[in-house]
Amino acid sequence: MNLNQLKSHTKRKDAKRVGRGGKRGTTSGKGTKGQKSRAGAGFKQGFRGGDNRLWQLFPKLRGATKKPGKGGNTRIHVKHRYFQLRHDKVKVLNLDFFNKFEDGQEITPELLARKDVKILGEGQLKKRLEFKGFIFSKSAREKILKSGGTIN
Repeated sequence: MNLNQLKSHTKRKDAKRVGRGGKRGTTSGKGTKGQKSRAGAGFKQGFRGGDNRLWQLFPKLRGATKKPGKGGNTRIHVKHRYFQLRHDKVKVLNLDFFNKFEDGQEITPELLARKDVKILGEGQLKKRLEFKGFIFSKSAREKILKSGGTIN
């Protein structure tokens, strides 16, 4: 037996045809008049009767338009709430934070479970530490080197 030879035990039902007389009546449950009662009617989400859509009323953030791939400088309109450039912020730490580590320890962003970390020169560093892969402020760099630490 093949799949094309299988027969259904239940009879198929045709979809109910509405608006052609019978028990549903003339308006067929669509109310009277107006855009929604017409055949083929329907409008997209956010349609406000020809007025601007709600997301078009608000000011756009930087990056609220997209340039098309090839062929021209026209811009494509993009709903701004769905098209925002979201950047991870750089985590900022002061030198005081690193006093809890052991003397001579190598400190990396992976050790702190962060990608981008900037070290600022607030407070004093009391230990000799080895830093790898960080962004430093000018004052933090000076204080680390002054305490005997190294920067790679």
